[in-house]
Amino acid sequence: MGQTDEVLALMRGRKPRPTVLKLVMGNPDKRSLNSNEPKPANMIPTCPAHLSPTAKSEWKRLVRHLHEMGLMSQLDRSVLAVYCQTYGRWVEAERKLKETPPLLKTPAGYVQVSPWLTISHKCVELMHKYLTELGLSPASRSRVAVPKPGPPPWEFCSAEEDEITRRYMS
Repeated sequence: MGQTDEVLALMRGRKPRPTVLKLVMGNPDKRSLNSNEPKPANMIPTCPAHLSPTAKSEWKRLVRHLHEMGLMSQLDRSVLAVYCQTYGRWVEAERKLKETPPLLKTPAGYVQVSPWLTISHKCVELMHKYLTELGLSPASRSRVAVPKPGPPPWEFCSAEEDEITRRYMS
C-alpha cells in the first residue's frame, strides 16, 4: 500500500465536526476532542471584491454572526465567498423565474424545464452543502446548546477537554 493509499484510507467515513462546534454543542458524542487541531484566529475576513451585490449583502449578513459564534477566520473566507456567490446566483435565478414560465416550448415543439429553474435547483443543493460546512443549517443550529449563566463549562470537563476548551475559547 503506497503513501497515497494510506492517506485515502484515513479519510473514509463521516466528515468530522470542527472542535469549536463540538464545544458549542456540548460534545454530544462524548468522544475525545482533537487537541492538535489548528486554531486560526477568530477574525472577520474582508469581503472579496468579485462578489455580486447580492452576494456582498449576504456576506455582510453572515460574517458578523459567524464571528460572534467564534466560527470565522481568515481561512474560512473562500468557503463563505463561494456560499455567498451561490446565494447571489440563486436569487438572480428566482427573479428570472418570476418573469418566465418554469416550462418552455422548444422550436421543435418539445417542452423543457426552464434553465433558470435548473440553475435555482443546483444553487439550492450547493448552498445546503456550504451551510452545513459552515455549521449554519437548521439541523446544525438545532443541536447547538446555548450555555446558561453559571460556572464556565471547562470546570465540568475532563483534564483533556479542559485544555482543549481553554485553547478554543480564549
